[in-house]
Amino acid sequence: MIELPDFSPLRTTASTSPPLKNSLERFDHVLVVVPGARGSAIERLPHGLKLQSLLGRAKRNGDDFASTRLTNARATGITIAAFDAAQGFPALTWAAKAIRECLRDKPRSLGVVLAGFDEATERNAAESVLAAANAAAFALPEFKSAAKPRPPTKLASLRLMSTHGTADLPAARAAALGNNVARWFTALPPNVLTATAYRTAIGRLAKPYGIRSRFIGEPQLKRLGAGAFLAVARGNATRDAGILHLSYRPRGESRATLALVGKGVLFDTGGTNLKSFTGMLDMHTDMQGSAVALGTLLALAELRAPYGVDAWLAVTENRMANDAYKPQDLVTAANGTTIQVIHTDAEGRMVLADTLAIAAREEPAVIIDYATLTGACVAALTERYSGAFSNRPAANALLQRAGAESGERVWPFPMDEDYDELLKSDVADVKQCSVENAGDHILGARFLSRFVPKTIPWVHVDLSAGQHKGGLAHIPTDITGFGVRLTLTLLRECANGPADLAKRLSP
Repeated sequence: MIELPDFSPLRTTASTSPPLKNSLERFDHVLVVVPGARGSAIERLPHGLKLQSLLGRAKRNGDDFASTRLTNARATGITIAAFDAAQGFPALTWAAKAIRECLRDKPRSLGVVLAGFDEATERNAAESVLAAANAAAFALPEFKSAAKPRPPTKLASLRLMSTHGTADLPAARAAALGNNVARWFTALPPNVLTATAYRTAIGRLAKPYGIRSRFIGEPQLKRLGAGAFLAVARGNATRDAGILHLSYRPRGESRATLALVGKGVLFDTGGTNLKSFTGMLDMHTDMQGSAVALGTLLALAELRAPYGVDAWLAVTENRMANDAYKPQDLVTAANGTTIQVIHTDAEGRMVLADTLAIAAREEPAVIIDYATLTGACVAALTERYSGAFSNRPAANALLQRAGAESGERVWPFPMDEDYDELLKSDVADVKQCSVENAGDHILGARFLSRFVPKTIPWVHVDLSAGQHKGGLAHIPTDITGFGVRLTLTLLRECANGPADLAKRLSP
């Protein structure tokens, strides 16, 4: 059984009272944040002269940060930081550097003072620091057996001291919870995160939130006609693949207006079209779409969203076996579409096809799916942006704005119908993919669009930024958990949640 960690280990509090000298000296480290253009706010703070001197040193060195220690008994560390970053990615990147500077001191308690800001800028700085601190305080799984020195002290508590007090602590906690869940599950080795272990762990994690779960295993999928999913699952050594359906319902709500769908391929060998060594090495992370959908669901439950949410996780492996599916197989999906298989390493769109079709039967107002679907999207955008696709052109501007505000940047791609000419089949309704690789991220999205009724607004996120060496924005790990903040920001702008979002996406 997988031992689950505390996914929200950082305890945060906030105050609008002016910081006092003795209160600051109770922390292991203090981060003082002031506007980059001026330092007059420093004069009114405890240790103002020392802070002014530090800020001057930082500016002379061309840095945003400088650190020293106070002379109190615990030798509290103190860092001065100048902030003038724009919202989103720049602010989060700045915050990650500020937190990294503070954590050189290995503090358990961190005080954060924001002084001299207008209300909007203070909120931007505060929420960026909270996001970076929450990400840094959480550790990804390790399995080292050798004796090692006592691990370095982990950041456990943060006290935010500001003038306006506009930071939304519950929202910051929920976003961190969802992101930490997504990153942690994605990092697990494939022999630890088996289909059964994943399903069991999710059940334990979801139970405290009142989230119900049901597993649609292979026998039930066969009855549902889910031939595309079952074609991929055929190569597995075990018969535990399936679709995990999770349901969050606030009081008074009987149905879900939002459906989150995630690709959960726990290990991808490429199947009959076997991947190379380097191409296969990190394929235990090919399930991160399902982890992002799970993390987003938990974040919304933590926030007690006033609308119902379903998550549909397509959990399987893509392995080699005598019975594994192969090129030129013909399979029938759950919505009756016949598919000509071209390449067995295009398995993600196969399992998502049936999962989307089954999720759509519940008639949600909006469907959002997440998947590490194509290398073509990485080639187009690198690992700094993710690709966004929708059957509603109006979604493009909303997604770009949500990406800019959340720091999880997306770029919309075309979804014109003439792309379907490249997926025409002589023997089936559609080819699984084209023989050529050009534009495969677009063709993959066009393929998936066949399994979502035109009446339902749908967004597909191709997670090219799900992994980035050295981290991305406020995330310090290679695995980024990209998608949770994007979705929360997208929904935050809609007063009535997915129903409002569906109206905005209407033609």
